[in-house]
Amino acid sequence: MGPDTGTAGRMEGATMGRKRLRAEEIPEFLEPGTAVTGELRFSGTLRIDGEFHGSITTEDVLVVGRHADVHAYIRAGEVEIYGSVSGTIEVTRRLEVNSGGTVRGKLDAPVLVLEEGAVLDGQSRMMSPPEGRKPGAGDV
Repeated sequence: MGPDTGTAGRMEGATMGRKRLRAEEIPEFLEPGTAVTGELRFSGTLRIDGEFHGSITTEDVLVVGRHADVHAYIRAGEVEIYGSVSGTIEVTRRLEVNSGGTVRGKLDAPVLVLEEGAVLDGQSRMMSPPEGRKPGAGDV
């Protein structure tokens, strides 16, 4: 397994529609070893692999890479976590914590997926799924 692979050799990346983007196809905002404090707003898909403190807002997809350490209030359409997040996470569609990912804090999501090996330490609240979407197999 290379540095960007998950369990069973699966590539770490974001799901856009039904196509899963590979890690190298996702623009990075912070590379490992970089630290930023502030307010981040973006559209599209963004991956963080460094350290971030502050707030993050998007209607789209945030990927927290394996090397990331994020301390933030996050509002997003979808969030995929492979690294560490502390704070509050509110998503409108889906939150996925992958094997090796850690979440400490409060989260609100209509669909919550926890892979084996993921850590969730805090409060979780599941809202109703988006209109026309029913949770599928593997959704918690």
